[in-house]
Amino acid sequence: MTDWLSAPAAEIPQTARRLLGWEVSANGVTIRLTEVEAYAGTGEDPASHAHRGPTPRTQVMFGPAGRAYVYFVFGMHWCLNIVCGPEGEASAILLRAGEVVDGVEIARERRGGSDRELARGPARLVKALGIGPDANGTSMMDGTGPLLLKPPTRPVTPDEIVAGPRVGVAGAHDVPWRFSIAGDPTVSTYRRHTPRKR
Repeated sequence: MTDWLSAPAAEIPQTARRLLGWEVSANGVTIRLTEVEAYAGTGEDPASHAHRGPTPRTQVMFGPAGRAYVYFVFGMHWCLNIVCGPEGEASAILLRAGEVVDGVEIARERRGGSDRELARGPARLVKALGIGPDANGTSMMDGTGPLLLKPPTRPVTPDEIVAGPRVGVAGAHDVPWRFSIAGDPTVSTYRRHTPRKR
């Protein structure tokens, strides 16, 4: 059912598109994915954590596919990726935003704010699901970990998907590997990369 997650890194944009509409569940909350962002691996993608090869932090990105890659960013937020590609070939897809379709009350307790904001952005999505670093490296496919990825109840057609540049990365930020459902109110606001002044 999810063999497509193991597709070669060259197919990572297609894999990311296919994830839209899928649902991820944890700790009483289910989120329908409305925005994702793709990252390739070693030597191929300067924006990828695995660009320079495996490290203790990025080893999980080298497979197997279907595992969670959870990392801390900006000293304050956790982000969630699903590992893709053949084992030994790093790539991952950042889960950027979604619509809470089950467990709305629980998500409100964790996040606050309007319902469309509950999982609008990668840090908010993680907080709504109630996960943290313990989820890193666990399977999102077989129910053995805290997260479970499920096929869409409302499939997304190709003409509903828009592509744009990635967000919050210093390298390869103009690569159009951020995919979202057009017009969906839970998709995060795009902020163009601004180089730091030295």
